[in-house]
Amino acid sequence: MSREPKRSPLLEVRGNIELKRPLVKAPSRLPLPGTRFKRGPDQMEDALEPEKKRTRGLDTVTKIATSQSRAPALTARTQTQNQITAPKVPKKTGPRCSTAIATVLKNQKSGPAVPAQKPGAAAPPMVGGRKPTKRPAWDLKGQLCDLNAELKCCRERTQTLAQENQQLQDQLREAQQQAKARGAECRTLEGELARVQAQAEQGQQELGSLRARVLELEEQQCTQEGLLRELQKEQLELQEERKGLAARLEEQERRLQASEAALSGSQAEVASLRQEATSQAALLVEQGERLHGLEMERRRLHNQLQELKGNIRVFCRVRPVLPGEPTPPPGYLLFPSGPGGPADLPTRLSVSRCDERRGTLSGAPAPATRHDFSFDRVFPPGSGQDEVFEEIAMLVQSALDGYPVCIFAYGQTGSGKTFTMEGGPGRDPQVEGLIPRALRHLFSVAQELGGQGWTYSFVASYVEIYNETVRDLLATGPRKGQGGECEIRRAGPGSEELTVTNARYVPVSCEKEVEALLHLAHQNRAVARTSQNERSSRSHSVFQLQISGEHTGRGLQCGASLNLVDLAGSERLDPSLALGPGERERLRETQAINSSLSTLGLVIMALSNKESHIPYRNSKLTYLLQNSLGGSAKMLMFVNISPLEENVSESLNSLRFASKTFLGLLSHQHTEITPLF
Repeated sequence: MSREPKRSPLLEVRGNIELKRPLVKAPSRLPLPGTRFKRGPDQMEDALEPEKKRTRGLDTVTKIATSQSRAPALTARTQTQNQITAPKVPKKTGPRCSTAIATVLKNQKSGPAVPAQKPGAAAPPMVGGRKPTKRPAWDLKGQLCDLNAELKCCRERTQTLAQENQQLQDQLREAQQQAKARGAECRTLEGELARVQAQAEQGQQELGSLRARVLELEEQQCTQEGLLRELQKEQLELQEERKGLAARLEEQERRLQASEAALSGSQAEVASLRQEATSQAALLVEQGERLHGLEMERRRLHNQLQELKGNIRVFCRVRPVLPGEPTPPPGYLLFPSGPGGPADLPTRLSVSRCDERRGTLSGAPAPATRHDFSFDRVFPPGSGQDEVFEEIAMLVQSALDGYPVCIFAYGQTGSGKTFTMEGGPGRDPQVEGLIPRALRHLFSVAQELGGQGWTYSFVASYVEIYNETVRDLLATGPRKGQGGECEIRRAGPGSEELTVTNARYVPVSCEKEVEALLHLAHQNRAVARTSQNERSSRSHSVFQLQISGEHTGRGLQCGASLNLVDLAGSERLDPSLALGPGERERLRETQAINSSLSTLGLVIMALSNKESHIPYRNSKLTYLLQNSLGGSAKMLMFVNISPLEENVSESLNSLRFASKTFLGLLSHQHTEITPLF
């Protein structure tokens, strides 16, 4: 019967530590320490029988000596069993647990012990140097002695094993405690390891981001280095420039010092100039006050002079003979000299008329009849446009001073009225009429007065009165030629100013604008062919210029209107002529023209007689001009006559109308100075 091999307690401890299970003690067949064998010789024989059988079966094994120490034998057996049966134990991760187990195993190891023989014990005899043989069966005493020696050896071995077992249990408990501590420490270290691994992963991530950041910073560094190189290059350039600027600065400082020296010298001069400027400013203010006073005195004296000359004046102008017209006979028109001789300006006109229907008793033709007329000024055929305007320039100045001025051009068809007012064809400055010359004069004087603080504005309108219908000569587009839409109305309730509804009022400030208006009006004016002229004006044209002046520094204002009127041709009607459709239309035009001219004469007569009722409304012409015909207004009539003898009848009628209507007022005029402000 074979016995199970005993497992070493140390291996049990190592297995429990590896499997982490409680230690299971192996059953021991050895007697407990302190016990005695109470067996007889038979029982002992039986007990030792298996041992003997094993000894018999193993010839090569030497019988154990009774004097051999137990502890070395146990150690050698334990080592043999460990080498044969114990598998290789894997090491624990914890360093401290492995160290404890290694310590236990180290304590169990010892060198090979030499069994000591007990003194007095009979040793089996050695035959020829061989191992002792088994005692014979009859040698019971020797066998008993052997058994007693073996029993004693076993007891000693039992005690030694008990002590070793106790030591091993203590060491096991200590190892278990150390294992528990090491396990707790291992778990702590495992947690710490996990934390360290997490930190390591986080560190890896941070390391990756840091690497990316390092790459980015390296790129930025490269960029910054390139920029640094550029900046260094620019710095070198700036240093060179700074050197140049430093040199320039030194030069400028030298100049500045020179300028400061000059400035210090000039400051004294400036101080003296300031004192002089202050005195000059005071003198300028004084001169301004004086100039304003002189300007007011000039206006007063100018108006007084015009009133002394007469608020109503009549000029006579004889147009020159045109190419293709017959030359008048000598003595037909005479211009007698004044009291001062040829040096005086002509003021008289003498017209000779021969009447073929009258004769003497002898049958000879009757002598020519001479008609003498006297006017404020007479312009012979050789007088130019500049000479004519020079005479009326002072009257135009009155309009700028704030007095209404009205200038008429009267006469038969073809006598030169339109030429006097508007001028000849083309843009020849020698033949410019009164309208462009008057506006050029006003613009020039207004600019001069601007230096004294006066500002002027000019608004122009140009209308015609045809058969008592008002038409706008400045109309353009669909309104062109529509005269029924224009009416003469008051500017507002309670206002004395008159305005023409639907008429254009154009602000003007230069001569070119005036030329454009005159060209447009010339195209729109109503003309027709008559027996006296191929192209006769069949309407009254009225050019009005509203003048407004203001002196903001002194709070002064003035306003007036300049009216330049080109009256329609005045011809008498011949009732003996047969009238066709065209002649009837010319007849109605002539009747309307003569009626308006008669009304003009009646209005002037009523004003001169200071009548309570002035018939302004009897004619559209007088109604439109009523604010420029009375009071302090200045009126001038140009009587235009033809130099041809065939027109002597119409010329005499024009001269008589002017003498009767206007010159008859001279006896009623008296000097009256009207203040402007």
